Amino acid sequence: MGVHVSRNVDLTENEFLKKFVGKDHIPATDSTFWGSLLQYVIRVPGSSQEQLSLDSRLEALCQNFISHNLKTGNFGSLVSVFLGIKEELLTLSDENGSMYEWQAFNALFIIRSLIKYMIETGSEYQLLQHFEAVPQLDEPGKSGNEEKKEVETAVVAVEETEGEKPQPAPAVVDGSKFDAFFEAIVNLIVVIPVKEATYHLHLEAVNTIITLLSVHLFSAQSTDKSVIFKAIYKCPNANVLMSTLLHFVSRMSQDPHSIYGTSSSGSLVFDIAESFLSFFTFRKTQDVLNTTAADLPQQFKDHFPLANQSLLLILILTNHYTTKDNPYRASIFGCADSRDSPKDGSTFKIDFTALYNTLCRIVTIDQATLLLYLLLHRNQRFYKFVMSQTNLQQLVIPILQTLYNAPDSTSHHIYMSLIVLLILSEDDGFNKSVHQIILKNVAWYTERSISEISLGGLLILVVIRTIQYNMLKMRDKYLHTNCLAALANMSGQFRSLHPYVAQRLISLFETLAKKHSRLDAQLKQPANGEVSVNVTATPDDMLQDLNVLEEVLRMVLEILNSCLSNQLVYCPNLVYTLLYKRQVFEGFRSHHAFQDIIQNIDMVVGFFSSRLQRVQDQRGELSVNEVLEVISKGASQWSSDRLRKFPDLKFKYVEEDAPEEFFIPYVWTLVCKYGCVHFSSESIKGITTDVSC
Repeated sequence: MGVHVSRNVDLTENEFLKKFVGKDHIPATDSTFWGSLLQYVIRVPGSSQEQLSLDSRLEALCQNFISHNLKTGNFGSLVSVFLGIKEELLTLSDENGSMYEWQAFNALFIIRSLIKYMIETGSEYQLLQHFEAVPQLDEPGKSGNEEKKEVETAVVAVEETEGEKPQPAPAVVDGSKFDAFFEAIVNLIVVIPVKEATYHLHLEAVNTIITLLSVHLFSAQSTDKSVIFKAIYKCPNANVLMSTLLHFVSRMSQDPHSIYGTSSSGSLVFDIAESFLSFFTFRKTQDVLNTTAADLPQQFKDHFPLANQSLLLILILTNHYTTKDNPYRASIFGCADSRDSPKDGSTFKIDFTALYNTLCRIVTIDQATLLLYLLLHRNQRFYKFVMSQTNLQQLVIPILQTLYNAPDSTSHHIYMSLIVLLILSEDDGFNKSVHQIILKNVAWYTERSISEISLGGLLILVVIRTIQYNMLKMRDKYLHTNCLAALANMSGQFRSLHPYVAQRLISLFETLAKKHSRLDAQLKQPANGEVSVNVTATPDDMLQDLNVLEEVLRMVLEILNSCLSNQLVYCPNLVYTLLYKRQVFEGFRSHHAFQDIIQNIDMVVGFFSSRLQRVQDQRGELSVNEVLEVISKGASQWSSDRLRKFPDLKFKYVEEDAPEEFFIPYVWTLVCKYGCVHFSSESIKGITTDVSC
């Protein structure tokens, strides 16, 4: 095997690539040719701009490939060579596999690049034709008319595909080259251990599956009719594949300094290759824990690409085929902690502690929040594990930071972060624990300097702020509902509320009440410009806004009532604020939607007002501390039995019907935005969200 090392800047002039895409058939047995072709160094595109640059340089080669491959079958030969290299890798020891690892990576990169080009510019049917193409050779006894007829048949098939007509499934059956190729990719991922020398081979294998699944982006047809999707979702090793991908995410191995790993062999090939290498040069990186939330997605993508791509692939596999037999969903929803009993019926085992710690580090990234959502919502073992953790602040604080920095996040990410909080708040143990975890000097919360606050108090502050942000910017009724549902679930366990938290709770009601009054006045006196809220809104719009406001106001009152009914003795600051702000409830005492629950609040306010008045008559003006002392003593004599009983506030998150309509476009948007594979945005048909690939 000769020493022919080339860089991708020279790919357009590479004589072996030119021959590969040319008119002549190259059999898989031509080891001299394939050994020379696969001996080069790749500078893998790391950005959309680099991908566009590479695509433009390879355009002519790819067009030649499309023109000739159905007759030469060279793509099938390359796939066969790759399958042979894979078999060697599975049998060789670590010391003897370096050359095969390099060749496997290079072969897979060429295959993936061609698959990507065919998916972006053609159709799935054409792609599978190229996989299964048989070389058309001049055979003895074969007439020119027969050869011409075969070519015409292939051309007709291509023309029909391009005409968007319904296509019969190509001749892709069990045992076909495509099936063998996909099985080989899975074997590479799950059998070969990840080490420095194989890191990028694993990454390329994961990227290849993502590229195959991207047929969804470039086709208007349903994935139910996709041969590629059917092949991937019938994978007999789906369980072990999902297990391996989740382990890649959990371990979060850093990108090594070299595409090959550290070579100690002194090989001339590796020495030359290392001298050409630029993209995989070692870069000293800071720990993700020390990076800002805004920088984290790019840091995660750049320095932990295998974890990033594995996470994206998990999301793709689990969010398609949600109404069908999806082995990947069943696998991840049924996994268990590696320390659990071996007879628990789980699909696979993984170290939940390591997975939890990783998610805590990266949960400010959209895709990590989505994975956390899936595990909490659908995997009861993981949910119970999280609820048992004593360091919940490591998970909750980053989620609160995402909500606090809402302008820097997408509306989808804000929504999913709130749903995660809502799911957590369904557990009474969580609601109690967050008020026992004390935080000091939360620097990122800049609304007010607070030297000490409970995690529960901080959670309340951030959720209230999110409601107010939504009122001004997003006006999303469902976001309001999720925010208030989380607070409602927690309200029966509110304890030791910081004075500022109590103020913000009452201020939320006050802000909503003022908006309600203005809107109500405008509806009653539309001609009065002084009370105008929105001159462009129709009466129907304003009436709808008023109804939503009343629902929100009612929920806030129910939250306050729940706290007073269950935790009054532990919340003197809330009682103090209610006494100080009692006038904000004046306009709602006679309102049919609020009067029943305001009676309870009035009863509490009246009880403590009377006690304060008696003490004040004896001592004169009271300080804040003296008022709180009177409230605390009065609370010990207070009986909640005198309050009107309302049902316990318990809300449970329920996924909407047809969740794939939300999650599939969202996931593919993340793949395009944060993934290592960059797709042509001009040809995308399968998602509706604006993306920059």
